[in-house]
Amino acid sequence: MDHTAPPGVRIRNMTADDCAAVTLLRARGWRAAYTGLVPGTYLDAVERDVAEDAERRRASLARGGPLVNLVAERPGPGLIGWACYGPLHRSPAPPGRGELYALYVAPEQIGTGAGRALMAEVLARAAAEELRELELWVLRGNVRARRFYERAGFGADGTEESFEADGAQVPEVRYVRTPGDR
Repeated sequence: MDHTAPPGVRIRNMTADDCAAVTLLRARGWRAAYTGLVPGTYLDAVERDVAEDAERRRASLARGGPLVNLVAERPGPGLIGWACYGPLHRSPAPPGRGELYALYVAPEQIGTGAGRALMAEVLARAAAEELRELELWVLRGNVRARRFYERAGFGADGTEESFEADGAQVPEVRYVRTPGDR
């Protein structure tokens, strides 16, 4: 068990048996965090595609590769959080730099320390893998998540991009952190 986790929370590697729960958690997280920021039709599609997304995750785990998927669980509710990190999406990737692709906590578990425990484990593992910097992308309007990342030592570096969601442009902000900081 990760010593930074609150009592009763265990952080571990994700398994194929977790894929359906992770995909549902992600869909619920999108709905809770992005309502009003992303078109509702796009959120509906994320929720409809849960079974397909779970299959994609299982296949990705079976192939192996550089992504690290972690889950947080608690007796009773079971899986309550998920994080994924690995090499940068963009190429060429500077040496020693990785990306936090996702960190989600069940909406009813926000504020319980599960997200902080997942983040602490990500940062510890990234440092052990000699990833000197991590970056992530967060929706510009997702104030709660931005505060969370800032408390974890990430800072906006001034880079912004948008993605298209059902005809709407959704702006994202890039945050960067050196894992050894804080």
